Amino acid sequence: MESERRKKVALIQAIGTANPPTCYLQADYPELYFEITKSQHLPHLKDKLKRICVNSKIKKRYMLPMEEIVEKNPNIRTYGAPSLDARQDILVEEVPKLAMEAAMKAIEEWGEPAASITHLVFCTSSEISAPSADRRLAKLIGLKPSVQKFIIYQQGCYAGGTALRLAKDVVENNEDAHVLVVCCEIYSLCRFQGPSETRMDILVGAALMGDGAAAVIISGGNGGGNSEPSRGQLPLFEIVSATQTEILNTEDVIGFVTCEAGVRVSWNKAAPKVVAENIEQCLAETFAPLGVENWNELFYAVHTGGAAILRGMQEKLGLAEGKLDASWSVLSEYGNMGSPCVLFVLDALRKKSMGEGRSTTGDGLEMGVLVGFGPGLTVETVALKSVPLKATKK
Repeated sequence: MESERRKKVALIQAIGTANPPTCYLQADYPELYFEITKSQHLPHLKDKLKRICVNSKIKKRYMLPMEEIVEKNPNIRTYGAPSLDARQDILVEEVPKLAMEAAMKAIEEWGEPAASITHLVFCTSSEISAPSADRRLAKLIGLKPSVQKFIIYQQGCYAGGTALRLAKDVVENNEDAHVLVVCCEIYSLCRFQGPSETRMDILVGAALMGDGAAAVIISGGNGGGNSEPSRGQLPLFEIVSATQTEILNTEDVIGFVTCEAGVRVSWNKAAPKVVAENIEQCLAETFAPLGVENWNELFYAVHTGGAAILRGMQEKLGLAEGKLDASWSVLSEYGNMGSPCVLFVLDALRKKSMGEGRSTTGDGLEMGVLVGFGPGLTVETVALKSVPLKATKK
């Protein structure tokens, strides 16, 4: 039995994504934000937000309809005003609903009934409740009452990598396991508040954060060159290894606290530099056992934490032009959505590749890496192997 477990590999078989229907153009958002928050008397802060939006390299973001929500709950627009109850009442309903859209798309692509899912891993930092969002999602999409559930709360932007790491362990150590991983964040509501003269991080969040959900289905396959899973569509990627690294003495770089006024975020402008200074060591620890030393031999699915972070990584690793195109594309089209981001990037990689009729990475490379980073500062590094395109099972 132990030898069989060691041979089993974790295979990503399907990906689904979803966003709220309301799209906000980045060029228009500063004016709208200051109108919603009734802060037109602070033109110097509006000018700062405009500059941040221009430098963000974001074209548009998807969010809940904030004008309607704030009109009904005016405390949300005021900096520091108590509004947690109003926010949570909405989020407890909206997070599972958005998660359901992504999950159903993944299940449809997988081609098997939802009742075939044996395990559910759910990630969110947007709401806290019990019964938790994973249970509500399981009911919405028709999972069996016996489905084994894991809820990952309050890990922020790196939780997408955490969920893949957990799912890998589950499918490699449970016979006939089929894991549905869902990451859902509605940052527009949990972090929205009016501007402050002393809290520039509020403007940064207003310029970068968007809402989204992503889902993947992971099943076990046999090793030894045969990566075909037991059920569903043929795989997109194999999860080769997954590790988490805590960067010491970085607790004040990125963090957040849930308080009466919603989620209070701390963001140190040193974050891009800290990520760049530590990313090569994280990659080295992950890929040394796999014999990879040239970072241009990998494909990349990197969290869209911001333009400065992507630029810093590219420079530090000496990456060729275009290596982070999928991350830049997701940043441009959706902003920073937190935990679902890396799965959106993975989806962008495979869609581009399928359009070109190539392997699931687009550039023909076999090995790649998914990188998530967030509060702590914590880095999730997931080694992936691309799978040659084959006909879908019938």
